[in-house]
Amino acid sequence: MTTQTLPSDPLAAEPAVAAGTSDQTQTWVRVWDPLVRVFHWSLVAAFATAYIVEDDLLGVHVWAGYLVLVLIAVRLVWGVIGTRHARFTDFVRGPRQVLGYLGDALRSNAKRYLGHNPAGGAMVIALLLLVGATGLSGMALYGTQELSGPLAPLMAGLPAFWGGVFEEMHEVLANLTLVFIVAHVAGVLFSSLSHHENLIRSMFTGRKRQG
Repeated sequence: MTTQTLPSDPLAAEPAVAAGTSDQTQTWVRVWDPLVRVFHWSLVAAFATAYIVEDDLLGVHVWAGYLVLVLIAVRLVWGVIGTRHARFTDFVRGPRQVLGYLGDALRSNAKRYLGHNPAGGAMVIALLLLVGATGLSGMALYGTQELSGPLAPLMAGLPAFWGGVFEEMHEVLANLTLVFIVAHVAGVLFSSLSHHENLIRSMFTGRKRQG
């Protein structure tokens, strides 16, 4: 499906560019603005850092978690006031559309979207919620066990068993987030193969094939 661009969007259209011998006849458009791309790869780096170092480097783990929460806050605002394909209204769809798209994808008959497809949009929301919940549960855990961080004043009066509750919650959410990340990467690879385009590259360059 060819998606028309809006002339009012400064990132919407660009003249054709040569991106290699096979791309010389293609028209490319700017889809992902710099903020979306910086957010995406910064979130990848911050979550990976926090997940890998765990409690072995507690200071690094904590600050990576803070960065994750700041990034999510910025993305939520940008999802309302940002450029066309960054806005939630561009890619958030209802369950019926998401399931319909997944069914079409399994039959190799899914439409191509210039921005996020319905399944990709659902995954974006799911990951924002999961990563955000992981970060907040981490702050609660840090406040309970270390009496440090922004939530420390609220956690100070809680019974000791809450430390174990928040620890279990934080671990479960982090691992569940990792499962969704793996599913997200699999979906990106599947969609790239189905539509003969490199979606990972587009999140670096910001450009996608128009047709």
